Amino acid sequence: MNKRWVIKELPEKTQIELLSQAININSYLAAILIQRGTADFESARNYFRPSLKELHNPFLMKGMEKAVTRLKKAIDSKEKILIYGDYDVDGTTSVALVYSYLSKFYPHCEVYVPDRYAEGYGISLAGVEYAEQQNFTLVIALDCGIKSSELVDLATLKGIDFIICDHHLPGDDIPNAVAVLDPKQETCDYPYSELSGCGLGFKFMQGFAQKHRFEHELYEYLDLVAVSIASDIVPITGENRILTYFGLRQLNENPRPGLKALKEISGIKGDLDVSGIVFTLGPRINAAGRVAHARGAVELLVSQTEEEANSLAERLNLKNEIRKQFDSDITVEALAMIESNEILRSAKSTVLFKNTWHKGVIGIVAARCVEKYYRPTVILTESNNKITGSARSVSGFDLYSAILECSDLLEKFGGHKYAAGLTLDATNLELFQQKFEQVVSSTITEAMLTPVVEIDMPIYFDVITPKFVNILKQMAPFGPGNPRPLFEASNVYVFNSLSSFKDKHVRFLAKQSNNENVFQVVGFDMAEHYDSLARGDDFKMAFTIEENTFNGSTSVQLRIKDIKFS
Repeated sequence: MNKRWVIKELPEKTQIELLSQAININSYLAAILIQRGTADFESARNYFRPSLKELHNPFLMKGMEKAVTRLKKAIDSKEKILIYGDYDVDGTTSVALVYSYLSKFYPHCEVYVPDRYAEGYGISLAGVEYAEQQNFTLVIALDCGIKSSELVDLATLKGIDFIICDHHLPGDDIPNAVAVLDPKQETCDYPYSELSGCGLGFKFMQGFAQKHRFEHELYEYLDLVAVSIASDIVPITGENRILTYFGLRQLNENPRPGLKALKEISGIKGDLDVSGIVFTLGPRINAAGRVAHARGAVELLVSQTEEEANSLAERLNLKNEIRKQFDSDITVEALAMIESNEILRSAKSTVLFKNTWHKGVIGIVAARCVEKYYRPTVILTESNNKITGSARSVSGFDLYSAILECSDLLEKFGGHKYAAGLTLDATNLELFQQKFEQVVSSTITEAMLTPVVEIDMPIYFDVITPKFVNILKQMAPFGPGNPRPLFEASNVYVFNSLSSFKDKHVRFLAKQSNNENVFQVVGFDMAEHYDSLARGDDFKMAFTIEENTFNGSTSVQLRIKDIKFS
C-alpha cells in the first residue's frame, strides 16, 4: 500500500536557537521538542524530568468532592461496596487498582465484571440485580456507565447508589448518579481530559487518599495505570505521560505478582515500554474476556503470591493462544469477503457481518481490515439475538460522529473518534450498511484514505551521535501524542551484509552518499524490497532510531517505517 509522506513544518529558526542554547541540545532535537509543545526551559525540564508533584489536584474534577464524601460515608457505615468494571484491559486494570487499594483497609468490597456475551458492554441489568441480591448499597463503576442512565435510575429505586468513573464521550443524558467523574463532560473544568479509565480510578482514589489516608500509598499501583494507558491507546501527553513514566518504572523494577508472572510467560527479558505492553501484556489480559470471562484477568492482577500469579498467568496465556486462532481465522474470512465482492472492494467503508464470528475478537479483526484496506470498518456478529459489532477508523476520520448519524438504526453505541461499539436489530442490518457507507462517502477525503507517514524532519547520518541517541531515549515514554521521532534520510544505499530473515524482514548495513557513517538497518515486513536493495538502488527511508542489544552488546539500529526507491 502506497503511503503519503508528510514532513512536519519546522518552527522558527530563532525559537529553535533559543531552546537549543537553553537546554544544550542540537537544533534538530530542539525543533522536535518545539513541535511537541516544549518550547522553553521550564517545559523542557517537566518533559525530561516528569514528577508526580505535577499531577493535577483531583478535586478540580467535577463530582470528585461528592464521590469522595460518598465513599467515606460507605466506609464509615460499613456498607457493602461493589467495584464494577468493563471486561477489557482498561476496565480490568481499573477494577484491580480500586479493589486492591480499598481492600487493604476495608474488607466489605467485592468485584463485578460483566460477561461480554451474556451482558454486553457497560452497566447491565444482571449487574444491578446482583448488587440488590447481595445487599450492595454503593457501586463504583469504572471505565463504563456514562451512558447507563436508565439502569442507574433503576438502581436508585432499589436503594443502590452509583459513582461513575468513565472516560468515554458522554451523550446528552448524564446519569443521575451520586457522582459522575468524566473529564469529557462539557461542564467539567479538569485540566486534562485524556485519562484512561484506570487513570480516572487512580484520580478518584487519589482524592480519597488526600482527604482520609496517604497519597503515596497509591503509587504502588501505577504499573496497572501504565498498562491501561498503553493498551487503551490514549495520548502519552500531560498527566498520562507522568503516570506512564512512573508506571513503567514500577512495572520494570517491582511489578505486582500478576504482571510479573505475565511478563515471564510472555518471554520478556529486558524492560518493557509502551509498545511492549501493547503487543505482549495487553492481548493476554484482554484474552480473558474475549474467549471466557474477564474475571480471570482481575484475579491475576489482584493476586498476592507468585505461586497463585504463575498459575493464573498460564491460564491467561492459554486463552490468548485460543484468541489468536479465532483472530487469524476470522481475519482471513473477512478479507476474502472484501476481495471477492467488487462493490465492497471499491467502497469507502467496510461493514461485514457473519453470525458465527466470535464476538470477542471482532474488534481485532476490524483493526486488521483497516491495516489492509485503510478505511473505516465495522465488523458485526450475532449475540443474544441481536447484531453487535466493533468499529475502527483511519487517521483524521471521526468514526463516532459517523455512527452517531446512523443512530436511528442502532439500539446502543458508544466509543471514541477512532474506535466504537454498537448493537442493532437484524432488520436494520442492510439499512445500516447502506447509511454508514453513505455517511462515510460524503465526509471522508481521499487524503484520509491514504495512510500517512508523519516525519519529524530530514537528517543526515552524521547527526546520529551517541549524545543525540541518548537524548532521544530520554524523550520516552513514546506513544500516541508523543511518538518516537521519525526521520527521513535520502541517497541511502546498502553498504554490506544484506539478508532476509523469516521470509518477511530485511537487515543490512547502510550508508548515505557523501557520509562516512554506517548503521545497521532493519525493515520488518519489507522482504518485498529485497531485490531492489540487492541491486544497490538508491532510496530514501523514513526511520526511527533505536538501540539493539544482542549477546550483551548494544548498538544503534535504524528501523525502517517506509521506503521509496529513486
